[in-house]
Amino acid sequence: MEAKNLIIKKVNKKGHHRAHGGQWKVAYADFVTAMMAFFLLLWLITMVEPEKRARVSNYFKKFSIFEKSGASLLDATAKMDLTDIMQERSNNPSERTKGGIMRRGQGMVSPQDFKEKLRREIETKLADVKDQVLVETFEGGVRIQMMDKDGSPMFALGSAELTPTARRIIKVITENIRDTENPIAIEGHTDALPYAGNRYTNWELSTDRASSARREMEANGLAQERLVRVAGFAATDPLIKENPYDPRNRRISILVYTQNGPQPQSMTPQSAHSASQGSS
Repeated sequence: MEAKNLIIKKVNKKGHHRAHGGQWKVAYADFVTAMMAFFLLLWLITMVEPEKRARVSNYFKKFSIFEKSGASLLDATAKMDLTDIMQERSNNPSERTKGGIMRRGQGMVSPQDFKEKLRREIETKLADVKDQVLVETFEGGVRIQMMDKDGSPMFALGSAELTPTARRIIKVITENIRDTENPIAIEGHTDALPYAGNRYTNWELSTDRASSARREMEANGLAQERLVRVAGFAATDPLIKENPYDPRNRRISILVYTQNGPQPQSMTPQSAHSASQGSS
């Protein structure tokens, strides 16, 4: 009987694995590139102005590959009607209130929301003197007033030296407004009590007190370039109009203006020089 030759075929499995061993690297590199592009897109979106973000959002809401395949994003957004942008803003709760307060890292905050936040801070940190701090909104922003009370003044009698109570109040106020990007004005007011002497009047006193408040706010971190006005109004703009001698008329007003809202046309000391002179 003849012997049959046995043929054994060996498959080189090691070589087969070598042929595909680097494909995971390509996939991983694609993944990393996609993630970088994604985070870069997120960063760019945060840097874009709210109006432009609204236009981009509106563009993709109405985008159709059949209708706009030949148009670029810039062309399409440039042709958008302004009413679409306003509708987008009106649907955003943080922009429904006229004039928003811009806060770094937090977008737009309405004056009403800003007021409520500040009031909570005052009630928590200044519970013993919260009745001496009045926070209110006006058409152009938020007004914060720190007032005298019998036995608890903001300044030493007849001087521009801040009391410890006033320093505490200013510290809390500054902590809440120093991270905004809004213009700020500081105004000093006195009551109508006559001041002894003619060389130093309520005009000088109210202006000096406003300047003292400014220096204290800057010491607590307020950027100097945020200030647009520091002025004294003597007794020409009393808080308690029916009683110009009320101690609450002796006060410092801090106005935080909205970015785009109208600013109040306050009377300047020069235009009110004919008003009665007084002291605090």
